[in-house]
Amino acid sequence: MTAYQPIADHASGHRFDRERRWAAALDLGFESRVENQASPVTRLVRRRHIGPLRVQRPFYPEGKTGCCHVYLLHPPGGLVSGDALSIQARVGEGAHTLLTTPAAAKLYKADSHGVAWAQHTHLSVEKGGILEYLPQETLAFDGSRGEQSTTIELATGARCIGWEILALGRPASQLPFVSGHLEQKFRLLMDGRPLWLERQPMDPNHPRFKGHWGQGGATVQATLWVVGLDDEAAAIEALRETLPASHRWAVTRRRGVVLLRYLGQERNEAWALCQQAWELLRPRLTGQPASVPRIWLT
Repeated sequence: MTAYQPIADHASGHRFDRERRWAAALDLGFESRVENQASPVTRLVRRRHIGPLRVQRPFYPEGKTGCCHVYLLHPPGGLVSGDALSIQARVGEGAHTLLTTPAAAKLYKADSHGVAWAQHTHLSVEKGGILEYLPQETLAFDGSRGEQSTTIELATGARCIGWEILALGRPASQLPFVSGHLEQKFRLLMDGRPLWLERQPMDPNHPRFKGHWGQGGATVQATLWVVGLDDEAAAIEALRETLPASHRWAVTRRRGVVLLRYLGQERNEAWALCQQAWELLRPRLTGQPASVPRIWLT
């Protein structure tokens, strides 16, 4: 795995021209420790931030020696032109962490200069560690311009489950996504070797956006991934038997990664599908029943 690199100071400036940049960074570290008890406990041992990125205190809804739940907070609530967010987290050997967010993230329309925003997430899990990366959905407003990248580095013996859910436009307000440009990049590695690499540009003016061979006019998409299942085939069969039958989702496996994909028009449907899949898969991955983060219920 790539050696841990502390986040560097990010220069920001109160500018409103083409060079505007508003940087924020968050660096977290989790370790499994024994503290006067028979069972180890996962502790948040490193927490550094620059700009408007924070975490609340760790929560232990599954018991003092259970999974450490942490909420990633971005107080502005969305990304505007010039925003540059960097999120980094490392889960140490034997630690178990669940990362989520308190609300949907919003990608706002670019300014008059067309300045893009950027969000880069880098997560790593050591041998025997477990990471659950379950952010709430991302809402892209018409005219938004930017790049999202997610890199997950696993050591042999690490386990991980997560999802990304993206909704384009605001159909309830009759404001579809008809302009702008988004690019999503995803890298999932095991001991430095790629398991799954994906790059997806979203440009409403490109034929792919409406073509049946591409986006097909869908406004909502979701991907759930899981690595570390003991019996991938049985897990896939359970998903197919349990989840609501629909042509809008499918599940497969490739190189040790089980992938569930959704392409449709309803973000509530996508969220419900992913949550139900996570609740089914989590016991198979971790040996523990799903414990819904309280922040999802508020």
